[in-house]
Amino acid sequence: MRESKKNIYDYMLEELQQIFKPTFRAKQIYNWLYVKYENDFSKMQNIPKDMREKLENEYEIKNLEIIRIQTSKDGTKKYLFKTKDGLSFESVLIKMRDKKQDENGKITESEKWTFCLSSQVGCKVGCAFCYTAKGGFVRNLSSGEIVEQVVQLKKDNNILPEKRVNIVYMGMGEPLDNLQNVSQAIKILSDLEGLSISARRQTISTSGIAPKIIKLGEMNLGVQLAISLHAVDDTLRSQLIPMNKAYNIQSIINAVKAFPVDARKRVMFEYLVIKDINDDLMSAKKLLKLLDGIKAKVNLILFNPHEGSQFKRPDIEQVKKFADFLINKGLLCTIRESKGIDISAACGQLREKELLENENVPRRTIGKEL
Repeated sequence: MRESKKNIYDYMLEELQQIFKPTFRAKQIYNWLYVKYENDFSKMQNIPKDMREKLENEYEIKNLEIIRIQTSKDGTKKYLFKTKDGLSFESVLIKMRDKKQDENGKITESEKWTFCLSSQVGCKVGCAFCYTAKGGFVRNLSSGEIVEQVVQLKKDNNILPEKRVNIVYMGMGEPLDNLQNVSQAIKILSDLEGLSISARRQTISTSGIAPKIIKLGEMNLGVQLAISLHAVDDTLRSQLIPMNKAYNIQSIINAVKAFPVDARKRVMFEYLVIKDINDDLMSAKKLLKLLDGIKAKVNLILFNPHEGSQFKRPDIEQVKKFADFLINKGLLCTIRESKGIDISAACGQLREKELLENENVPRRTIGKEL
């Protein structure tokens, strides 16, 4: 039985340098992969023929296939990827800012992009409000599958290699449940010979596995941290996020206080606002007290209803009152502008739709809402 090929995107530069000699050949390969976005070993013309043959025989360069794209009228694009073993997961490209030019055509402000990456196929956490939970957990994504999401998103949108993007591990899955592969991906993405996306531009969003928050901090990767909090007392949070029974709010707060934070940055606390569940001012007061002593920023996210959900979208005026209270008390707080609300916005929704329609037929379609 022939051994399966290895994913070339799984490797850090120094690992490839141990395999391909002289070491400058590994840098050339990295350049083809991450600067030229090449996905065909035979086209790497400055690589010797015998080395190209070794790459062809032992490594896989096309590990993910884009099978569907949905494009929102605000420019947000949701991608559905298919893996080599026939599984599917989602990534999202968010255009945070458009290019601006003066009357002479000179660019005064460039585009700003954020890539929302998945770290698992499905998820173990089982949050009550999350669409991904419907599909259950299947497996972790490899570091290469995480990295290749970035390569494909940049290539498909003609984003120049030198254009830096922001990365958020907020797609399908719990990143800290796949910490080994996620940390490897962070190192690969930040390599100056490759995509050169600084760890400071990468944010790990976690539902709160306290011991692994501490472990992540000890790894000293330089990444930013975001906590999916969503509730200010353990009773409600355990209903929304069952894992809270194992790692309660106080254990998470203690872990965050031990996490190394860049002097210029803050720990993000994500708070999904659900109508008549956690949108009252008493919850705002408890949140303020809970975050006392932490260099924190609160991001209020309006719940986007999806089929089968028991929860409702909050009234925007109530959310503004919640935010104003926190801001007036000196806590940095923003209301996240909803992106892609006119497409399958809930994480996991596009994957579930594809599985229901025809799980075994790959296709690439672009659906635009004008």
